[in-house]
Amino acid sequence: ELIRFVQDRPGHDRRYAIDGSKIQEELGFEPKVRFEDGLADTVDWYRTNSVWVENVRSGEYMKYYAAQYGQMD
Repeated sequence: ELIRFVQDRPGHDRRYAIDGSKIQEELGFEPKVRFEDGLADTVDWYRTNSVWVENVRSGEYMKYYAAQYGQMD
């Protein structure tokens, strides 16, 4: 009951997609890692580094910044 639907913005894309052909043709860019493999590696990294994730989620990392740079507002 708290959700209110609004009209979509004019020209708003319903999906976002990238066509990498221009960067490939003009600059010779080729990704070193396939998207699917990079995504899987990223998910694995977060699973392996759960302590780091928890420190970010809890705000614990802010103690480091406070010690290095003073209180940040």
